[in-house]
Amino acid sequence: MSLSADERNAPDDPSPEQSGAGQGGLARSAGVLAAGNLVSRILGLVREMVIAALFGATGQVSAFRVAAQVPTLLYDFLVGGMLSAALVPVLSDYARRGRQEFTQVVSALVSVFVVLLTLLVIALEVAAPGLASLLAGGFRTSDPSLLLLTTQLIRWTAPVVWFLSMAGVFMSVLYALQRFSFPALATAVFNLGIIVAAPLLAPRIGIFSLAVGLLAGSSAQLLLMYIDVRRAGVRVLPRWQWRHPALRRILWLYLPIAAGLVVSLFQVGLDRRLASGAGEQSIAWMANATTLQQMPLGLISVAISLAALPRLSQYYAAGDEAGYRRTLARGLRMVWMLVLPAAVVLWLLGEPVTRLLFERGEFTAADTAQVVAALNIYLIGMLFAAVDYPLNFAFYARFNTWLPALVGVISVGIYTVVALALIEPLGYIGLVWADTAKQAGHALIMVFLLWRVVGRLGAETWRGFLTVALAGGAMALVIYAAAALVAPWLPGGALGALLLVVLAGGAGFATYAALLAALRLPDARSLATAVQSRLARGR
Repeated sequence: MSLSADERNAPDDPSPEQSGAGQGGLARSAGVLAAGNLVSRILGLVREMVIAALFGATGQVSAFRVAAQVPTLLYDFLVGGMLSAALVPVLSDYARRGRQEFTQVVSALVSVFVVLLTLLVIALEVAAPGLASLLAGGFRTSDPSLLLLTTQLIRWTAPVVWFLSMAGVFMSVLYALQRFSFPALATAVFNLGIIVAAPLLAPRIGIFSLAVGLLAGSSAQLLLMYIDVRRAGVRVLPRWQWRHPALRRILWLYLPIAAGLVVSLFQVGLDRRLASGAGEQSIAWMANATTLQQMPLGLISVAISLAALPRLSQYYAAGDEAGYRRTLARGLRMVWMLVLPAAVVLWLLGEPVTRLLFERGEFTAADTAQVVAALNIYLIGMLFAAVDYPLNFAFYARFNTWLPALVGVISVGIYTVVALALIEPLGYIGLVWADTAKQAGHALIMVFLLWRVVGRLGAETWRGFLTVALAGGAMALVIYAAAALVAPWLPGGALGALLLVVLAGGAGFATYAALLAALRLPDARSLATAVQSRLARGR
C-alpha cells in the first residue's frame, strides 16, 4: 500500500495544526479509519455468514463463542482499554518530543508485553477447564458435552491473546504517529482467517476450524502492524527499562481502567453464564444480533473517536480548551449524523437484512426471528453507545481515566440488577435489555460529567443533533411506506430480501441526504468535501 500525502510528509513532532486538526482533517482521518473499518465489517459479516452456513446457530457455535471471547476479553483488559486511555495519549506526547525518545519508549513497552503475554498464554492453557466452567457452566444442564468442547476450544485459542495484544501495542504506536491506514485494515485481515480456514478445514476438524481461523487471522494482524511500524522508521529493540517514566505514567493512567475492566469482566462472565443456562442457542443468537448492531459502531463511532483522540490529547496538552471543545463537538455531531440512519435501517429492515446475511445452510427462519427480536432491543443501546465512545475518549485525552472507570462500574451494576430481574421471565431477551440499560446509563452519566468538567459545547452542537433527528424521522417514514408499497410485489428468498433492503433503504437514505443538504448542515458538507477530496486523490 502506498503512503498517503499526510503520511509521507508527517513531521517527527506533529502539532495539532500540522496534523490537520481542523474540521477537514478530522473528517479525513476518520474517513481513512472508516474506509478500513468498512472493509473489516464487510469481511466480518462474511465471516459470520460462513459460520452460520457451516454450523448454524447451534450449541457448538455457542461453545466457540464462549471460547473465542476469552482471548478477546483478555485483550480488552490488557491492551484494548489501555490503548485509548493510556497508550495513545502518552505515546502521542512522546511523539512530540522527537523520534529517538519515542523509539526508546516503544522498545521498553514492547519488551514488557512480550514477557507478560507469554506467561499469560501458559496460564490460560492450564486454567482452561476452570474458565469453561465459569463462563459456560449452564451447559451442564442443557448438554454437558458442550462444556468439554468449550475447554478444548479455549486451549486452541489461547495463543490468540498474544497475537492480538502485541498487534494492539503496535497499533497504538501508529495512532500516536497519526498513521491510520494500516490499523484501519487490521481487523479486516483478522476476519480473513476464519473466512479462509473454516471452509477448507471444517470437513476435517469441524468447529475447531474456527479456532484455526482465529490463530491465522490474529498472527497476520500482528505482522501487518509490525511492518507499518518499521515503515514509520521506528526500530523496536529489546530494552528492559522497567522503570521508564513513560511506563509508570501509562500504568498510572491504566489502573482505574483496569479496575473498571475487572468489573466489566464480571459482567461478561455473568452474561455468558446466564445465557448458557437460557438455552444452548441463546449465545449464538445474541452474537448474530450483536454483529449487526456493532457494524455501524465500529465503522462510525469508533473510527471518529480514534481519529479525534490524538488531536484532543494535543489540544489539551497545549492548553487550548477552545480547540479541544471544537474537536469534541465536531466528533459528536459526525457520530450522531452517521449512526442514526444506520439504526433506522436496521430497526425497520432488520428482518430482511438478517435473512439476506445469515439464513442459509444450517441457519433457519426460526433463527432469523430470534436474532431480529434481540436486534430491535440492541439498537436502542447502540444509539447511546455511539455517543458514549467519543465521550470516553474525551476524558482519556485529558489524562482522566478515573471518571470513565467509575462510570463503567456503575453501568455494570445497572446491568446486573436488570439481568437478574429479567432472565427468569424473558430468557436471553432479558439479557439484551440489561445490556441496553447498561449502555444508556453509562452514556447519560458521561454526558452529565462532560458538562461539569468540559463545559457546554455550544448551541451549534444541539442544533446539529436536532436537525439530524428530524431528518432521521422523515427517513423512517419513507422506509416504512416504501417497504409496505413494494413488499407485495417482490419474490421470496434472498433476492426478495435484497430488493426490499435496496429499494426501501435506498429511498430512506436519499430522503435523509436530501434533507441534510436542504437544511445546510455544516457537518454534512464537511463530510462530503472530505469524501470528494479522498476520491480525487485516488484517481
